[in-house]
Amino acid sequence: MVSKKKTSLLSQMAPYTKSYRPAFLLAIAFTVVSSGITVIGPDRLKEITDTITAGLAGQLDLTKIAGISMTLALMYGGGAVISYSASFIVTTIIQKFSQKMRNAIADKINVLPLRYFDSHPQGDTLSRVTNDVDLMTQSLNQSLVSLVSAVVLLCGSIFMMIRTNGTMAATAIGSVLIGFVLVVFIMGKTQPFFTRQQNNLAKVNGYVEEIYTGHNVVTSYSAVQQTKNTFNELNQDLYTSMWKSQFFSGIMMPMMQFIGNFGYVMVCIVGASLAINGDITMGTIVAFMTYVRIFSQPLSQIAQAITQLQSARAAMGRVFEFLSEDEMTDESSKDKQLTHIKGDVAFKDVFFGYSKDKVIIHDFSAVAKAGQKVAIVGPTGAGKTTIVNLLMKFYEMDKGSITIDGIAIDQMKREEVHDAFAMVLQDTWLFEGSVKENLIYNQKNITDEQVIAAAKAVGVHHFIMTLPQGYDTLLDDSVSLSVGQKQLLTIARALLKDAPLLILDEATSSVDTRTEELIQKAMDKLMEGRTSFVIAHRLSTIRNADLILVMKDGNIIEQGNHDQLMSADGFYADLYNSQFQAS
Repeated sequence: MVSKKKTSLLSQMAPYTKSYRPAFLLAIAFTVVSSGITVIGPDRLKEITDTITAGLAGQLDLTKIAGISMTLALMYGGGAVISYSASFIVTTIIQKFSQKMRNAIADKINVLPLRYFDSHPQGDTLSRVTNDVDLMTQSLNQSLVSLVSAVVLLCGSIFMMIRTNGTMAATAIGSVLIGFVLVVFIMGKTQPFFTRQQNNLAKVNGYVEEIYTGHNVVTSYSAVQQTKNTFNELNQDLYTSMWKSQFFSGIMMPMMQFIGNFGYVMVCIVGASLAINGDITMGTIVAFMTYVRIFSQPLSQIAQAITQLQSARAAMGRVFEFLSEDEMTDESSKDKQLTHIKGDVAFKDVFFGYSKDKVIIHDFSAVAKAGQKVAIVGPTGAGKTTIVNLLMKFYEMDKGSITIDGIAIDQMKREEVHDAFAMVLQDTWLFEGSVKENLIYNQKNITDEQVIAAAKAVGVHHFIMTLPQGYDTLLDDSVSLSVGQKQLLTIARALLKDAPLLILDEATSSVDTRTEELIQKAMDKLMEGRTSFVIAHRLSTIRNADLILVMKDGNIIEQGNHDQLMSADGFYADLYNSQFQAS
């Protein structure tokens, strides 16, 4: 497995943002130019005001005023275009970055071991793909450009104020800076609230997904009020964390507006005093009144951007936590081992445990010859499905070996092992698409005649033809299929794959006796000429198996065909007779 490394968020982002750096630097340059124009503007206003003031005692220099005004208009117009260009570039970068993150998550899902999905709620994973990436996108969109612009405006306005008049500059900066320090302190204390908000949102999503999946069970057990109470608790936790994060982020803007207005008043008072004494001109006061607005505005923007970045950081932290999960070992260097598979499968001294301190499979050994039907039976928790998971390389063995035609599967790529098997599981899976697309699923060069032949072979062709558009009927919420019909479709899909090895995991456990007979006939057709591994609770379905492996507590305690095991009058015979008597 690929191990996780503890790295900073910026270093985790680096590989995903590398290609966007030139464009982002260009956007920063545009933002600097646009903000620079905004900062220079008040100096031009000062010049106009002083010219008008001087002209009040004599003759106005209209030509000079017009020239300055035209220059100012062109500057502001050009600044607006450049500012829009910067915003457009950054928005494009962020959307591409988000697209890349979603692709990374999709790729990650395909390389995560089954162990991860067995130990994490589906809702939590979905929340990372949707909510966290969306919040990250929105937060970065609303903060990056404004943050760069605000920093440039802040630095530029401070420089211009000091350059214009030191006393007025000290008044403006001093009255605003104290409030900004307070804002930064508060924002530093609120980061945990944003992280808790995203975690609580994931818990709510996970619970909703879980409850709606089992809605019928919840209703039949009259557990609606219980689930509602649990949901209310989770929802209350989400509300509390979200209220706290939004309260502290919402208080920033009013605070910064008050600080800006306070600075504005102080500049007017001090400026008026200096003007009366003849130390500054009216143009300087006008310029400073504008500078205070420019100076306090970026402080508000910075405070808001910090809030947005905190949300983005919390969301990105969860996304990169997912992306740093342990992966399956890389097998790209392995070559294809088998060109033609006969179907001989052997387990030798296999040991496995889901955790190091709890071994599930103890020294498991068995041999399945090509074309044989091998049944694996035993009580719940005996390790039957675990054996199949090891055979399919969904999990790695702790010790021992599994071979196909004499080749150890750990020398084979997972894709090669998976291609060798067709699977029919207890939980049927059909996606939203046509019947034909569901049957062909990911198989190439399958003709319509082959599809129809497979459907006829498993006895589902007649049903398909009763659908509105036959094989072209779209399977969605408007088409109601029984469990048996779904299972027959998955068996037809497995038949079309035409793999030399077959796994049937409790394929008839959820259907009635009549449907079981239909599915059993379909499975018998499917198993012809294939090495088949059948996991079944209903022992009547595996009486004709060539080899029956009886498992208990991770060990094979009996093996043989049905007649041999019944003659032995052991655990299998007791299990079979109990089912027969119960029926």
